[in-house]
Amino acid sequence: MYFGLQSMYYKYAWGVNYWDQNDKDTSVKHMNMVSCRNDSAAMQVVVGADHDLLLTVSEEPLFWKGGPMQIARIKVRMNEADAPEASAQWIGLMKDDDGAEKADVLQDSHHVFVPRRKLQPVWVEWSIGKRARPGIYTGTVMLYTHTMFDDELPAGELSFTLKVLEHTLPDAQDYRFYLDLWQHNANIARKYDVPLWSEAHFSVMKVYLESLARLGQKAASAVVSEIPWSGQKSHIDAEPSDLFEYSMIQVTRDANGVFRYNYAALDRYIELAAACGITEEIELFGLLSIWQPKDGVYGSPLQDYPDAIRVRYYDEATANYKFIRQATDIEQYIGSLHNHLTAKGWIHKVRIMADEPDNVELFQERVRALRRVAPSFKFKVAIDSADLIEAKLEGIHDYVPKLDCAMRQFARIRELAPEVPGRMLFYVCGSPKRPNTFIGSPGIEARIIPWLAEWLGLDGFLRWNYTAWPDRPLERIGYRPTNWPAGDMNFVYPGPAGKPLLSLRYKWLQRGVRDAELMRQLREAGLSGQVDELLDGVFRADAGRGPESFNPERPAHELYSLEPADYDRLFLLAQSMGEPEAP
Repeated sequence: MYFGLQSMYYKYAWGVNYWDQNDKDTSVKHMNMVSCRNDSAAMQVVVGADHDLLLTVSEEPLFWKGGPMQIARIKVRMNEADAPEASAQWIGLMKDDDGAEKADVLQDSHHVFVPRRKLQPVWVEWSIGKRARPGIYTGTVMLYTHTMFDDELPAGELSFTLKVLEHTLPDAQDYRFYLDLWQHNANIARKYDVPLWSEAHFSVMKVYLESLARLGQKAASAVVSEIPWSGQKSHIDAEPSDLFEYSMIQVTRDANGVFRYNYAALDRYIELAAACGITEEIELFGLLSIWQPKDGVYGSPLQDYPDAIRVRYYDEATANYKFIRQATDIEQYIGSLHNHLTAKGWIHKVRIMADEPDNVELFQERVRALRRVAPSFKFKVAIDSADLIEAKLEGIHDYVPKLDCAMRQFARIRELAPEVPGRMLFYVCGSPKRPNTFIGSPGIEARIIPWLAEWLGLDGFLRWNYTAWPDRPLERIGYRPTNWPAGDMNFVYPGPAGKPLLSLRYKWLQRGVRDAELMRQLREAGLSGQVDELLDGVFRADAGRGPESFNPERPAHELYSLEPADYDRLFLLAQSMGEPEAP
């Protein structure tokens, strides 16, 4: 049998597999890991055979539905009585755009069929509590096999050490790294076949928000008009997926012609996110820079208004649904929303999000139109050029340059940064090619993302894709591959029982966010020089040019280190500092 260990960044691919790959991929028999307290550590166990087998990570009884078959069971054992407890999940493969199946989804089911010559990776993780004993823990991974009614026999043994540092990380909701992963809640409702904004929908959204909060998510995403992204223009695809997002606000017009607005779902979602620990920002979509494809399919229902805000209402007088068409009515809607958020005490957290406006003059007109009726609104804009920062539009509070813009115009953005009243994040989407969080990206790249923010002096990271799934994501996550490489649309998958299935990319990003928090703690302890030296050591900037020499079209190894050990040096730096008191 094949039985070995890999780092947490290992990404198994099943496609063209050379005759000696299984031996090479399972050649490591011992692994050393390190973690802070209130943190986690992980590795992968890799199992396979020259015959079919059924692999389990559970102690429940198991037989193969097709008759006699070898059953292999993995058991993680710790040698110390006070050691952190390990969890194990087998890793599912998803088909990438190149046709190869690649490790990504962490499965909650206990067993998996493993065909001959195929390797099966298993994710093993330790959650380290705030009060864990600092020191070195040791353990083994045992492999047992049997067929039918035979006794289990040991078939392999691996070993590991886990070093827990005295240093303690804060809780995720207290991270200062600013993470903003957009939520697509209508898509969640579709995948679980529950009515929009129903009790069942909120029950599922709660679990998804909890998974976001564990990453350190800062913003709750709320859609307040219909289909602001026009379904991501899916109508142009040969096999379109339903990607529409719908408003959280119900609007009616009574028999006297008076509009009434029901904010119950919006309020409940904001309060639910806060209860999960997502409290910094309320991000509103659907009021600014509405997507209007050039083919005119999704235009504007409004007359004499500079944007395509789509607000649907029920007309009680005629007993049918309509869309608001008059500028005065849409202004009344916006003003009412503004006043409601003010009355709730949330207005200081509200950001009106604009996604990649391409016409500065038109964008400025739209911002002015909103500010006339909602003067306290602040705006947040994703940009691909520093021109919009230089325009110094009134009301723009936060800027989010695309990564290649943040690199290409690094000096210009750094010069403008002191004039930005709020935060400066960066984002990636279907581009740049690297670093990114695609299924085909090297595992270390998701960890690199927060390191880049620290290197560039930015506050955090934004991505559009937490749950923007195509129609059948567990069957095929790839969609529109010429624009969106597989994995561009998600960090989690819709799992059973209303729970998300996390991905390796989720775990790797989580590691990077925690790294960024550790870096900020180290800077506060007077180790900024050492942190900067560590950052400069992993990024391959041309001498004298810094980030502006960072060309995403170059091979990955020319841009940054692909060795996990280079990033794990951060733990050595944490170990060398004066140990802080646990919070």
